[in-house]
Amino acid sequence: MAHQEPGESDLIGLAADESLLGAAPEQLPPSLGRPAALSVSPSRGRVVGVGVTLTGLTLVGGIALIVLGLIELVIGGGGAIAVVALALGLLLAGTHWGWVHVAEATAVGLDRRANAPTLDQRSRWLGAIAPFTRYEITTRAADDGSITIERIRYQPVRHSDRTFTFRADKELTEVHSGEEPGAAISERAELLRRQAALDTERERERFQTQAEAYELAAREATFDRERQEAAAAESRALSEQINANLRDPPLLE
Repeated sequence: MAHQEPGESDLIGLAADESLLGAAPEQLPPSLGRPAALSVSPSRGRVVGVGVTLTGLTLVGGIALIVLGLIELVIGGGGAIAVVALALGLLLAGTHWGWVHVAEATAVGLDRRANAPTLDQRSRWLGAIAPFTRYEITTRAADDGSITIERIRYQPVRHSDRTFTFRADKELTEVHSGEEPGAAISERAELLRRQAALDTERERERFQTQAEAYELAAREATFDRERQEAAAAESRALSEQINANLRDPPLLE
């Protein structure tokens, strides 16, 4: 799906897309960490193996019954045994792949039960990611001894109507030769890191302010709607009472 870049206010209310769970490390801000990894149930291999074995046995058995039925038809002149053997053989041969699907579904269920706590952790990890811009500093060393410092901007972008992901853009690339003092390179990287942290905090505060304003406006809109609905209900009740009196006016003393 093509990413759409919304305005900042359009990001409010969006949830982190599940694709971030399997995103490559360079697509995620390092400060977010990584989601907990899923494990494979120890029983998965055995279940899949049983499914494959049953698939093979069913196919071989089906073919054998078909051959037996054909022989019975040709040599024995047919009869109930031949018909039953052919029908059963065709059924087994035609449905032998079903065991693979049964085994896979069983294995998926085992993995889901084994990973229940991890799935909950991954869900909480996604839920904690807010759609505001983050800035990170990364370094890498080359074979020639030089060190490259990069400042990367992780811009949240709309992924679907309800979710967002990140787009990583390099804003700054500095290459420092191996002849430069290590202390100077470290000092420069730390300076850039502090600035990136300040810029990220500014983005977080701005997003938080917008989110709180959006939530307040939503509450006020809900209150106004409920008040209008209550007033409309009172008007309907009064109208029904007036109509009832017009149809059957009360007795005058």
